Amino acid sequence: MKVEIVAVGTELLLGQIVDTNSSWMGEQLALAGIDSHYQTKVGDNPARIKEVLLQALDRSDAVICCGGLGPTQDDLTRDVIAETMGVDLVLDQVIAARITEMFRSRGREMPDNNLRQAMVPLGATTIPQQPGTAPGLICPITHRGVDKVIYAVPGVPYEMRIMVSETIVPDLIERSGERAVIHSRVLRTWGSSESALAEMLADRIAELDEVGNPTIAFLASGVEGLKVRITAKAAAEAEATEVLDAEEARLRTVLGDLVFGLDDQNMEAVVLDELASRGLTVAVAESHTGGYVAGRLCAAPGASHAFRGGIIAYQSDLKRSLLDVPEGPVVTEEAALVMARSVQKLLGADVGLATTGVAGPAEIEGRPVGTVCVAFAINGTDDAGPIEGSTTVRLPGDRERIRQFSAITLLDLLRRNLAEG
Repeated sequence: MKVEIVAVGTELLLGQIVDTNSSWMGEQLALAGIDSHYQTKVGDNPARIKEVLLQALDRSDAVICCGGLGPTQDDLTRDVIAETMGVDLVLDQVIAARITEMFRSRGREMPDNNLRQAMVPLGATTIPQQPGTAPGLICPITHRGVDKVIYAVPGVPYEMRIMVSETIVPDLIERSGERAVIHSRVLRTWGSSESALAEMLADRIAELDEVGNPTIAFLASGVEGLKVRITAKAAAEAEATEVLDAEEARLRTVLGDLVFGLDDQNMEAVVLDELASRGLTVAVAESHTGGYVAGRLCAAPGASHAFRGGIIAYQSDLKRSLLDVPEGPVVTEEAALVMARSVQKLLGADVGLATTGVAGPAEIEGRPVGTVCVAFAINGTDDAGPIEGSTTVRLPGDRERIRQFSAITLLDLLRRNLAEG
């Protein structure tokens, strides 16, 4: 069973509304083990809507149309579905009465054009759930001699979700005659490019291309890291989990400490958890990131167990007066180390972190845009002296991307050193 999603609405194409409905429906289909290979957006134009519907029917067994079921002249979905089916629209008296009662119960007079929402393609049935004035539709259709189905749901997320969850997904499972689950697991990585990751996993990807299950995909996600998504399809949840466990173990042997987290674990949460487990606190000194690192740390639940605070020293004179950075260049590893040591002492933390760099638009002190120096300083113990480290990197992108990449690079530097003990 292959299902295609068609989102209808010119506002989606203009960027006035973000199409979160399609992504949510895709997730529900995957959880139910139903394949969905295409999602399409189309404007409020009857010819183009019909063209997209016919294309979807050519390559899929079922189509879910979302949007275009309102009462106005540009709500064309029901009309185009009827035309595609080769039938007329007929007034559903039960739906008409239901819509009329909705207005009456709210003490409002119903405009005549709301009765357009009670027009149903001949041969179609309405979806039982109807929280709003727009009924959902189940429209059987024979396309090129094959029995298929078109569903239509309103674009209002609350209304759409009830219909999809309670009627459409169960109906699709029943039609497919199969019961399966599709689960994914995401390995979050940092420290390698997307192309380099693909090269590292090329042999395994080639093997999986032959068998088809599980699959591996890559997604570059900025400050969230480079994601490697494993997706498995199986007859039962336990079986899918077993496949994911085995594939994760295989990939970890290849990727090693590039992997910093799973699924929703971001870098800051991983670092804070590691610090808290060791009873350590952390403070951060920031220059070009302007509080971005501290903001990310504060956003993590339970941050207060490990995060002491931060100092933003954007101007060079503040780096010198607040953080004891000596005269001379400030975009250096030496300056970053001094900043880390100083914020550690000033805020009474066990660990000090620091970042200084050139976010643009122009070079500073002869250092090109994207040059970033990060450092950490960890207090010594009775058994060992202090541990410190620093590195210089060249980061790509505009100011915002450089700031984001600086944050995850700094936290990853600490993570790796904590992992090494």
